[in-house]
Amino acid sequence: MNKVIGLSASLLMGSATFVLSENVAPSQDGGYGLGRTALPEEIAAWDIDVRPDGLGLPAGSGDVFTGEELWIDNCSACHGDFGEARGRWPVIAGGFGTLHGEDPNKTVGSYWPYLSTVWDYVHRAMPYGNAQSLSNDEVYAIVAYIMYSNDLVDDDFELSNENFLDVRLPNEENFFMDDRAEVELPMFSEAVCMENCVESVEITARAAVLDVTPETETEGDAAAAEVIEVAAATEEAPPAEIGPSPELVAAGEEAFRACRSCHQVGEGARNGAGPQLNGIYMATAAHAEGFRYSPAFEQVRADGLVWDDEALTAYLMDPRGYLPNNRMAFRGLRDAADAEAIIAYLRAEGGE
Repeated sequence: MNKVIGLSASLLMGSATFVLSENVAPSQDGGYGLGRTALPEEIAAWDIDVRPDGLGLPAGSGDVFTGEELWIDNCSACHGDFGEARGRWPVIAGGFGTLHGEDPNKTVGSYWPYLSTVWDYVHRAMPYGNAQSLSNDEVYAIVAYIMYSNDLVDDDFELSNENFLDVRLPNEENFFMDDRAEVELPMFSEAVCMENCVESVEITARAAVLDVTPETETEGDAAAAEVIEVAAATEEAPPAEIGPSPELVAAGEEAFRACRSCHQVGEGARNGAGPQLNGIYMATAAHAEGFRYSPAFEQVRADGLVWDDEALTAYLMDPRGYLPNNRMAFRGLRDAADAEAIIAYLRAEGGE
């Protein structure tokens, strides 16, 4: 705090130039004698970090629904309405079960270790371009909505400094203290062997080259014959039932990005913040096994609602208007063409 360089202004050749002061204060114990001790108010303005044990957490509270409104106004332009992200901005929700795959999706729900990290980052650096403009209550509300979008709390949840430490993120146990000094450093500090390091060498595996052009004429003729046989079988097969056009399915896949933070469809789809959507087309409402639907959905299932084109379109355009009191956070599509495309994608990807 005391290492502030003193500058003095001098006017040279008609322009203002700042130069180091020639009259440097005498050296003092523990410093250079420059600047002054920071005031408590100045330290407090910078000392805003929050630790996993709750130290530094201010008083306040905020609920999911308030957080949703704040999210739409302050965060959705970059991170999407449900944390699914727009463009190349970070994804905030979803990614469950992806950390062991080739393309891990590191979100608050799948990767982050502590809720304090979420609160601290939102409070310190968000919204982008207008950092630290949110009140403490607004930060609590936005963090509550982030938790809801990651299926960690229900829609009536309110986060506060009193219940903050009760919430644990799913990946916390996979983080541990840095032990490289005790574990890895000794391992890589041993003397390096340069010769005769092992008694014998043996080949344990061989590389294989796949999907290349056959090297012999016989292999080539066999491959060609196989192609002809497949083509003939295709010509004799009866024409398949015409489904959604590939162009419409591709448009639906793009539009479905707004749904991915809560819903999965396709091979391996699982329930998350929302139910998996395989087989939803022409199925009875609330069809996904193992998902806890809202009472509103339980009622329409009992009434026999079937997700045909008309029902799906109406619901996608206005979820809360079509089915009041359901837990769907999405406000609805703006263009009916997007609804048609998403239905086509659900039919193609999730089966009919």
